[in-house]
Amino acid sequence: MVFHHRLGPELTAAELHAVLALRVSVFVVEQACPYPEVDGRDLDADTGHRWLADHAGIVCYLRTLHEPDYGGAVRIGRVVTRADRRGEGLAARLLDDVLTGTDAAGHPTVLAAQTRLQPWYEGFGYAVTGPEFLDDGVPHVPMHRPARPIGPKAEPGDLNQPALPGKGATC
Repeated sequence: MVFHHRLGPELTAAELHAVLALRVSVFVVEQACPYPEVDGRDLDADTGHRWLADHAGIVCYLRTLHEPDYGGAVRIGRVVTRADRRGEGLAARLLDDVLTGTDAAGHPTVLAAQTRLQPWYEGFGYAVTGPEFLDDGVPHVPMHRPARPIGPKAEPGDLNQPALPGKGATC
């Protein structure tokens, strides 16, 4: 299993294609939810992309966005695992990596969880912050997790440094 971390402008065309292909195959096709998956934020300078890959391609992925309107919070989204690799704790590995970085940098995180996954996110310290809502017909809840102090404060910009082994490192 290989861990990858890229900022938007660092993505190659092949990587972006693989990311979008997985997201569309799960969110649009499998969940039968036709919506415009390409939202224009993937290539932003401060958009983070983390994924695990095996010999067949991306197995698990998530994206981070900076949200200045939410008190400097980092938004976690597009958390997705390929069907044949579900149940292995791969999404938890990626989420742990992000939370290690956001905690070190002192940034809270926010997300819109599919309601059925609310208990899973609560296990990482998230709390529901508002009523359930439909996002393209799928029930979601807004959630927030404050940064947890974990030793010396990171320098600005350290948020995008992966806690897992470096770019392309084997896990």
